This record gives sequence, C-alpha cells and structure tokens, in this order.
Amino acid sequence: MSLVSKQQNPAAAVREAAQAQASAMPLPYRMVLAAVSGMGAATACHPLDVIRVQMQTSAVGTYKNTVDAAIQIYRNAGLANGIYAGISAAYLRQWMYGSFRIGVYSYLFEHAQIENEKAGRNKNDISFAKKLSMGCISGSIGSFVGTPSELSLVRMSADSKLPPAERRGYTNVIDCLFRITKEEGFTKLWRGATPTVARATLLSACQLGITSEVKGKLAKSGYFGENGQMYHGIPMLFCATLCSSFCANIVANPFDVVKSRLQNMPITADGRVLYSGMADCFVKSVKSEGPAVLMSGFTPAFVKLAPYTVISLTLADKLTKALTGKDAL
Repeated sequence: MSLVSKQQNPAAAVREAAQAQASAMPLPYRMVLAAVSGMGAATACHPLDVIRVQMQTSAVGTYKNTVDAAIQIYRNAGLANGIYAGISAAYLRQWMYGSFRIGVYSYLFEHAQIENEKAGRNKNDISFAKKLSMGCISGSIGSFVGTPSELSLVRMSADSKLPPAERRGYTNVIDCLFRITKEEGFTKLWRGATPTVARATLLSACQLGITSEVKGKLAKSGYFGENGQMYHGIPMLFCATLCSSFCANIVANPFDVVKSRLQNMPITADGRVLYSGMADCFVKSVKSEGPAVLMSGFTPAFVKLAPYTVISLTLADKLTKALTGKDAL
C-alpha cells in the first residue's frame, strides 16, 4: 500500500502495522544473529585489535608504526600467543557485547519503523537524532554487560609485551576471568567500565546511527541502483559502514586509550594502582606524553574497526534480510 493510500485509510495502515509487529523478529534471535556476525568479523580483524591494544598501552615511541608493531609482536610471541592472543576473549565479547549492541539496535530500529507505519508515515522516516539515540542505548547496555570480556581481551592481548617475569600467562578467557575474580575480586571484572561504556555509547551511536542514515541517503541517490539494491546492496553497505567507521574512530579513540590503560595497569602487592580512575588516567597520560597520546593506535584502530564494522554489520543486515525479508539497519 502506498503512503498516500495509508494516509487516506488509517485503519488499513494500522492493520499493516499490526501485521508487521506480529512478524517482528524477537530480540533473542536478533542477538544471536548479531553475535554470529560479530564472530565472523572478529576472526578476520583480531590481529589488528592486538596491535591496537599494545600500541595504546605502551609508551609513545615504543613502536614506529603499525607495521613495526605487528613485526615486533610476532617476533616476541608468535602467532597464537602474539598476533592472535586473546581470540577466545574476542569471541566471548561478541556474545556479551556485540549481541546486545547490534541486536538491540536492530530491534529498536524495526519497532521505530512499525510505529511510523501505525501513524501512516513512511516506515523509514526516522530522524538521525533518534538513530543516534538508539545506538547510544544499545551500545551502553552491551558494553556494560560485556566489560568482563573486554577486560579479558585487553589483558590477554597485551600480555606478550610484558617482561617474562610480569606476564600473567592466561591460558584462555575462562582462566583469565577466573583468576581476575580470585586474585582481584569479582567487582574488578568491571575495571575500566566507565570509559568502556562511554566509548561504546559514542562508538555505537556513530557506527549504527550513521550507517543507517548514510544507507538511507545512498539508497535514494540512485548511484547504487533502485533502492540501493545494486549487487544485493553490498556496495551501498560498504560505503555506509566505511563512513561510519571513520567518524566512530575519531570520537572513540581517546576513550579507547584511557580504557586500555586502566584495564591493563599493574597492581602492586600492597594494592596500589597507577591510575585512580578515568579522569586521573586522562590527566596523567596527557601530562606525561602530550595530547597526541589520546590518538595512539588510531591507524590500527581504524584499520581494524573499518573491516570489522563492514563485515559485522553487512552480515547482520544480510542474515536478517534472508530470514525475515527486512533490513537490520
């Protein structure tokens, strides 16, 4: 039914909206699709995450550039314990964080479309501000739930750069979580939760909100075929996710540096820590190393974030489309 017809026949519009709501994919299913999509992306992009963490937790000048960091990490620890260190934590992160982030967003996005149809409006008439807010909500929920897996990922990714005597030697993500709980306390699994949630809130708002907005604009542009469906919409999604990745990386990188340093800081035998919190870490890092430290690891972060975003969001969108006939973003 056309938009004009819906406006002339509100009852029909309500019936269509009710049918759409009845056929809406339940949130748990969306979360599973999001987690599977995230695992696919993590497998391809994890080495770049390891490089990013090690660059962000090392003093400025330790590595000349991203390639130098990759070479040194590989020489020092090899493939499994170096470049792919913490892959089990990366997979767990997708089930704890990625499932909520993408799953909740696509759930909210679909229900916003249903509300528009009930009101007789074009279902895609969703404001950019609303898309950003939905990204904020999904990102904050997912990041809080997923902080323990994020902490494990940072610890395991950065372990190989420590002197042999100081390495924690986690065997896998379960061992890492168990030992943190036993040695530092259960609540310490949420160490760095404040910058983690702040980063993920901004990152998800940019990644998901901008992807949806740019995707909608590109679909109308005509450059990617009718409704953006040239080559099944893959080129359009690639451009939209690449744009959102760059914007998200600029906004999130300072929080990422602080988060990585908080989560990887050593604890002395008497319980003293290097940073008392997010603000203290921010001030001390900038004071000792200059403002440029907040952009440490920007290149590997973007090089990792861009393909991760492209792969995970494209997989989530296409899996949802294949199962429901509807877009996820």
